[in-house]
Formats: sequence, C-alpha cells, structure tokens
Amino acid sequence: MSSIDFYWEPGSPYTYLAATQIGALARETGTTVHWKSFLLGKVFQARKMTLPAAIPAKASYMFKDLARWSALYDVPFSMPKVFPVNSMLASRAGTAAAQQGQGEAAALALLGAYWGRGEDISQPEIVHAALDAAGLDGAALMAATQTDAVKDVVRSNTEAAMDLGIFGAPTMVYQGELFWGNDRLDVLKAVIQGRIKA
Repeated sequence: MSSIDFYWEPGSPYTYLAATQIGALARETGTTVHWKSFLLGKVFQARKMTLPAAIPAKASYMFKDLARWSALYDVPFSMPKVFPVNSMLASRAGTAAAQQGQGEAAALALLGAYWGRGEDISQPEIVHAALDAAGLDGAALMAATQTDAVKDVVRSNTEAAMDLGIFGAPTMVYQGELFWGNDRLDVLKAVIQGRIKA
C-alpha cells in the first residue's frame, strides 16, 4: 500500500483544515498516512522567511479565507487569542502518539483545541485535556514528550522537512513529490488516482 507523509505543524491553520480531510482522502485512495509533526518556525528561521500573518494585507485575506474553508468543510474555527503559539509541546505530543499508531487522533485533538476552540496549546494542561478528550492516554503521552526518543523524532522530522525542500505546512509528500497546502488535496488525490502526472 502506498503512503502519504503528512508534515504538520500545530500552529498552522491550514494544517488544521487539511488534517480534517486527509484521512478520508487516504481511505478513498487506498493509501496510509504517516503523521510527521515538525517545527515550522525552525524552517522559517533557516530559510529566513516571515509568518504570512505578519503582512497586514495577507493576514486580512487569510482570516477570511480560513472562515470560508472551515465553512466548506463544516468544521469549527476560532482564531486563537495566542497567535503565534509555541507549538513545541503539541508537536512532541503528536509525535509520541504517532509512535503508538495514534497520530491522526492526536493531531485532530490538538489542532481542534487550538484552531477549533482557540485554546492555548503551549500550556500542558490544555494539551493533556485535549488528548484525554480524544480518548487517548494524556498522562502517558505527556510523559513521553519529555523523553529523548520523542524529542529526537521531532528534531529529525524538522531536519527531514528542510532536506525535502518543505517551506510551509501542511505539506504532503507522495512518492517523493511535495504537495503544499490544504488547497492541494484535490491535486494530490488526482495524482494518487493516476488522473494527472505528479
């Protein structure tokens, strides 16, 4: 079975949107998803990039665009009071869950807490509660976030993202090709189904 590497960043609103759809796409196309949480801020620093929201005109458009996409997908959206957010803990929690085969559940829980309800996912109690609410073992996953094994994977995912040429989130990697952004899901689907060339 072919697979999609889904590089996701908890602090990215378009990651939230794409994460709500990628599971259905995978089921429809007979692919599996590998959930790879990484630190987009580190990528931005390395590439000397700025946050899109730092540009007033782009930020104004982005907020309207996010409202449109969330309405189209019928998912809740709430602009967090804390933005940008320190996503290190959430990235580690997502990674710990992915190591146990629970990457999708954790990603949706954490992204939903931040972008669906506007909660501050830099706070341990918020992350713990979101994981518990998703039926995961929040205590065990929180403990795992402090282990070198999890920290090393987040670091290696971030390094791999840079090596692949990733510059934003979400980025889906399929058979070595990059598909950046929530609005590339239909293109990715068409490539997987062989309707267009990568």
